[in-house]
Amino acid sequence: QVQLVESGGGLVQPGGSLRLSCAASGSIFSINAWDWYRQAPGKQCELVAQITSSRSTKYADSVKGRFTISRDNANKTVYLQMNSLKPEDTAVYYCHAARYARHYWGQGTQVTVSS
Repeated sequence: QVQLVESGGGLVQPGGSLRLSCAASGSIFSINAWDWYRQAPGKQCELVAQITSSRSTKYADSVKGRFTISRDNANKTVYLQMNSLKPEDTAVYYCHAARYARHYWGQGTQVTVSS
C-alpha cells in the first residue's frame, strides 16, 4: 500500500516558479514510474512529466524546458520544479505512481498562474 501526499502549489504570477512535492508512505519497492498529471477546467487530464525506475524522463511538449521532474529515493519524495510559469499552466496537479497493475494517486493541488 502506497499513499501519496502532495505539498506546494498555490498562486503565482506569470514568469514565477513553484516546486511541487509528492511524499510517499508505505513501500515504494518496485514502483515503475512516477508521474505528474494536471487537469484544467474543461480539459482532459494531461500527463505533464514522468520519471521511471531507470530515471528516464518524459515531458509534455508544452512544458519542455520549463518543468523538471526528479526524485529522492531516500526520502521517498518526487518533485516537480516549475519555472517560467504561464497562465495556461493553471490546473490541479496530481502525483501518480504505478507498480505493475497498481496505481496510486495524490489528492491534487491547485496551481494558479495569474497577475
